[in-house]
Amino acid sequence: MLAPVKDILDYFLHLDVKLAELVTLYGGWIYAILFAIIFCETGLVVTPFLPGDSLLFAVGAVSHTVPLNLWYCGFLMLAAAILGDIVNYWIGRLAGQWMMRKFPRIIKQKHIDQTHAFFEKYGGKTIIIARFVPIVRTFAPFVAGMGRMDVKKFMSFNVTGAIIWVGSLIPLGYFFGQIQVVKDNFELVVFGIIGFSLLPMVFAFLKEKYGKKA
Repeated sequence: MLAPVKDILDYFLHLDVKLAELVTLYGGWIYAILFAIIFCETGLVVTPFLPGDSLLFAVGAVSHTVPLNLWYCGFLMLAAAILGDIVNYWIGRLAGQWMMRKFPRIIKQKHIDQTHAFFEKYGGKTIIIARFVPIVRTFAPFVAGMGRMDVKKFMSFNVTGAIIWVGSLIPLGYFFGQIQVVKDNFELVVFGIIGFSLLPMVFAFLKEKYGKKA
């Protein structure tokens, strides 16, 4: 039971090495693989565990040592992020309630509640902000669909959020990925990205907890 979890954790923490191996193994197909990962992470409410932020950063970081065209990667991952949210929105709009009743162990109520809390605080801008928050990123378009957010409004936030997300993390990986301390401690960088991404959820939790006491 623990072995698969350990393997998955090792894969995420050493994403730069694993990504370089995938490029060597699959060549040009790596672009399709990157597209599929981002699309599934944003478009399928059952796969919130896939890497998003760390993958974008890793793509920029490894581009110094492996034959990856950052313009292709950026365009394809941007398209995947936008299309993924669109699919997730319509899944939530057309079958959200049914899926929650049918798959309660996969579509967990606590994740829906966390996302609802973001919507209550930030409104439609949640679609943009959620791009940088793991799990909420996957559930935000799903909840927006369930709540029947206006399609044009959703698309505006969707495209804007995707451009900021992809357009910031890949360049960050590119510029910081060539620093030796980042190369030698990539797992700490991944933890840092995850920790920074979770800060809004931590602040919301603390505010709710101590706010109620006050």
